[in-house]
Amino acid sequence: MSRLLKDGLLGKGGRNPRGEMPFLDHLEELRWRILWSILAVGVFSIVGFLLVHYFEVVGLLLEPGKDYLGPDWQPIFLSPTDPFFLLLKLALAVGLILSSPVIIYQAWAFLSPALEPHEKRAIVPALYMGLVLFAAGVAMAYYIALPISIRFLMGLLTDFMTPSIEATRYLGFVIKLLLGFGLVFELPVVILILSALGLVTPAFLRARRRHAIVIITVVASFLSPGDVVAVTVLMMIPLIFLYEFSILLSVLMWKRREARENTIHEQEAPGGSIATDEGTAAATTAAGTASTTPVPSGAAHGESPGGADAEEISTPHPVGESVEPEALGGDAPDGGAADEEE
Repeated sequence: MSRLLKDGLLGKGGRNPRGEMPFLDHLEELRWRILWSILAVGVFSIVGFLLVHYFEVVGLLLEPGKDYLGPDWQPIFLSPTDPFFLLLKLALAVGLILSSPVIIYQAWAFLSPALEPHEKRAIVPALYMGLVLFAAGVAMAYYIALPISIRFLMGLLTDFMTPSIEATRYLGFVIKLLLGFGLVFELPVVILILSALGLVTPAFLRARRRHAIVIITVVASFLSPGDVVAVTVLMMIPLIFLYEFSILLSVLMWKRREARENTIHEQEAPGGSIATDEGTAAATTAAGTASTTPVPSGAAHGESPGGADAEEISTPHPVGESVEPEALGGDAPDGGAADEEE
């Protein structure tokens, strides 16, 4: 509990300045991140329960159906508990949407220490773009895809049947369509993040374009409610454009990466030449100092210093080695002179 109070909603862990932690500490931090995300969903679901009542969200979701079935149309419920559980489902959906910034932050706080600074600068704008794209997907589903779906589905066999739509199933159909469009519109964000991490390249995306179209078709068919071909096509068309837009974002990302690497190389190259010049200058200075070392006056005229002056020569000799008298320029010892006289 002390760790919970210490971390708070921001979930600050015990990382060192470099963001490194032991494996078990990573698991502990991941556990707290998940717990804070679940807590955020619960709190915002309570807020969503109040918002569903205050803003009459159910009425807004029924509007596309009323446009086709008439302004007096109302869905039915078959059990006394249906309205309550329906409100819970709507509140949970609203809670997930409202708590998404907290969930994204917790995921970012867990993963960001392992990223390079340039990767962080690329991913943060992508997360904001993801919120805008999600809202655009939901708006497209509500104003375009949902009316077309209802008109197409309700127009089948109406000469032989009377519609009596259950509220739970109708609202489940609407929520699935809205969330499905919102999620598939996140495709550019996913590709941009993968490009920032260096996992995909523009060449890879171009080479896999046909495979991507097949996958987009499968995903659109899975997320489309019922077997409405028109809704599947409506979901496929923006997804294909978003895929092409993702390739453009990937190209821009890799150009920035290459420009940054070239800048780093250019900054490193002068450093190496400067170091070489400094080494050359140091060698030149040492040579100049050696050349200007004062020499005894006698040595300058080819003469050797006297015996008395030989002791003042500062050139050291290793211990244990004999020094020739000629090297010192002095007279031979007395013993040597006596031998010559003999």
